[in-house]
Amino acid sequence: MRDRDKGSIQSTIQYYDKNAKDFISSTVAVDFTATQTRFLSKLGKGFHILDFGCGSGRDARYFLEHGYQVTAMDGSAELCKLASKYTGIPVKHMMFQELDEREIYDGIWACSSILHLPLPELYDVFCRIVGALKKEGVLYTSFKYGNYEGERNGRYFTDMTEDRFSDFLKNIQGLQLEEQWVTSDVRTGRGDEKWLNIILRKK
Repeated sequence: MRDRDKGSIQSTIQYYDKNAKDFISSTVAVDFTATQTRFLSKLGKGFHILDFGCGSGRDARYFLEHGYQVTAMDGSAELCKLASKYTGIPVKHMMFQELDEREIYDGIWACSSILHLPLPELYDVFCRIVGALKKEGVLYTSFKYGNYEGERNGRYFTDMTEDRFSDFLKNIQGLQLEEQWVTSDVRTGRGDEKWLNIILRKK
């Protein structure tokens, strides 16, 4: 990992550790049902989901309440503590780059999470995701819409458009695009911000 990438990732973790309570208060009650159910429609009942960068634990709790087996992790120690309390399950404190399991998960949910990785790290983590998914497993992920890459408001972001993600995906073996769509931010007062939502399936 380049020193610049290490610094970018560390500053993002520090942001979430420092602002964990405020971040949770702004996201935990957001109605994300439309996207959650779209993802779950790709999975069998009771399947195993990894909430990959779970933040507040909002989505992990939703999946648990709907009968799925859930493993949750986050890179922020403070978010892990609060999400564990909210979900009722232990949340692993680990970095995305530490994922090294093989064919464990039926689905991986990476909502507004891996977008914080610089492109070289994002490539590595996508390869790790492919390894961790079972055959025909499903990945949901989302990125802020655009071509920007760099620090924004104390955190690092890699934004994506359909074309930029298509070019990125050409370098990833074992995943095929199943759906992608653009939505407005569901948080109050943020509706002018756009997101690229992506569902991929392991071949």
